[in-house]
Amino acid sequence: MALGRNRRRERGVDYWPGFVDALSTLLLAIMFLLTVFVLAQFILGREITGRDEVLNRLNSQIAELTELLALEKSGKQDVEDTLANLQASLSASETERSRLQALLDKGAGASDSANARIGALTEKLNEEQQVSARAMSQVELLNQQIAALRAQIAAVEAALQASEAKDQNSQAKIADLGRRLNVALAQRVQELNRYRSDFFGRLREILSDRENIRIVGDRFVFQSEVLFPVGGSELDDAGRAEMDKLATALLQLAQEIPPEINWVLRVDGHTDNAPLSGAGRYRDNWELSSARATSVVKYLISKGVPANRLVAAGFGEYQPIAEGDSPEARSQNRRIELKLTER
Repeated sequence: MALGRNRRRERGVDYWPGFVDALSTLLLAIMFLLTVFVLAQFILGREITGRDEVLNRLNSQIAELTELLALEKSGKQDVEDTLANLQASLSASETERSRLQALLDKGAGASDSANARIGALTEKLNEEQQVSARAMSQVELLNQQIAALRAQIAAVEAALQASEAKDQNSQAKIADLGRRLNVALAQRVQELNRYRSDFFGRLREILSDRENIRIVGDRFVFQSEVLFPVGGSELDDAGRAEMDKLATALLQLAQEIPPEINWVLRVDGHTDNAPLSGAGRYRDNWELSSARATSVVKYLISKGVPANRLVAAGFGEYQPIAEGDSPEARSQNRRIELKLTER
């Protein structure tokens, strides 16, 4: 029996160091895995921080994607919190392993309990590794969503560049059209000026350069005494004779001017500054000047001049060509002016 006890003691002495070595090796392997895991979490944290910087530089014009980015940032923060919890759990596990190692060094007889505790810790570590794997999956999903956002931003930028290029082309076309329009208007003005010169030349020949009929600038001026009786607005015989010549010249000119030139003959009535009594047919010089211009226009229409080529306007006494109240100045201001212009 003493021999049996000695053999059992010898077998116990051979078994226990091997068990301790195996347990130490297992704990060292666990520490190595924990170290690798912590390092991976550190790298992952830096990568997530880099992703945050990329997200902060996203174009502010993608307003509709802001809420999605905020949700993704919130999910990323949850992942970081989970990783922090895992690191805390790993730290607690390492503390517990150190305590168990101390118990083993003291030769305590709680090896079964320690093994069970180690198994529980190992199982917990596996669960935490699974949680970490899910966190990695969430980070990968976040990366894919970031790539999709980048693609959308690139598409928006391309659309903006295309729109800017189209706008530049449109501006160039508008500038070219404006230049062409200006050239065309200048040509029309030149053509109208040429016909105006021809028209005034014909009138000068027809009306024999009478002193009370003259050209002032771009207007042909009739003194009112040539056309109307004093204070009246109906053409007298001499006035109708002069208007017959004018109508003949206008009808000839209307056949020569191209139809695309939208010309009109403006008939302006002017009076002197002598006020009317108001007891007669016209209350003031406005009505008298307008009536005289209208009388000329209506007579020209009766002679065949197209009504759409005539305009009547009254200026009263407010556009004088001679200053002063002398009889000569008032005589010059009482006038009918003809101006060939565009509508």
